[in-house]
Amino acid sequence: MFTDSHCHLTFPELSSQLGAIRQAMAQAQVDRALCICTTIEEFADVHALATAHDNFWCSVGVHPDNEGVFEPTEQDLLARAALPRVVAIGETGLDYYGMEDRKGGRSIADLEWQRARFRTHIRAARACAKPLVIHTRSASDDTLAILREEGEDGAGNRAGGVFHCFTESAQVARAALDAGYYISFSGIITFKSAQELRDVVAFVPLDRMLIETDSPYLAPVPYRGKTNSPAYVPFVAQQIASTRGISVEAVAEATSRNFSDLFQGVQA
Repeated sequence: MFTDSHCHLTFPELSSQLGAIRQAMAQAQVDRALCICTTIEEFADVHALATAHDNFWCSVGVHPDNEGVFEPTEQDLLARAALPRVVAIGETGLDYYGMEDRKGGRSIADLEWQRARFRTHIRAARACAKPLVIHTRSASDDTLAILREEGEDGAGNRAGGVFHCFTESAQVARAALDAGYYISFSGIITFKSAQELRDVVAFVPLDRMLIETDSPYLAPVPYRGKTNSPAYVPFVAQQIASTRGISVEAVAEATSRNFSDLFQGVQA
């Protein structure tokens, strides 16, 4: 019924509890999950999860925040993308959040390595015709500009993909939709302070929407502050249903269908 389009089951908070997580998913009617890769060093473990379970798939990529890790070439990404059950490139993108505290006071100009890495991922995605899983935080203008410069403008031969864990404005959502991308919402939309984001939920067409947990992070209300799990993705669907005045079943059906449409090779 439900599909978690973005989770990190190899992270230590979750990896030791996989059996319990899968049981909880079954009880919550969460039928499928996409296990996201954040470093090349992590890829073997992420891929092993996808190959061991018939309702898991995975991506290959390097998160924009990760420094001091193996920096993949386009060919490095393509070789892994060709493996069974790898259905996406990413997560990739740009993260300018907390420049003073998290990035040692560096300027945006100093993050050219992020932009170069993002371009490598886009080119790999276009070469293998697999969608991008995009992370953008405090960097939406540059994220959209680089996508356009690399040909991801909604026309012609493109990779497409999803803006995951969306927290941006309706204007950014419109630009992403115009480029042919999907928008994925997380447990953040259940937070009391997230009314502006719920307005974006009301704006994004249901046929261009995904749901996710980004677990182990961002657990939805009523589990906010606790370790998140794919079993909690129905709470995201419930918030979307409430915001849009439709049934949770309609949200589950639409977002699961969208997941299958976007990530080719994923069974319904």
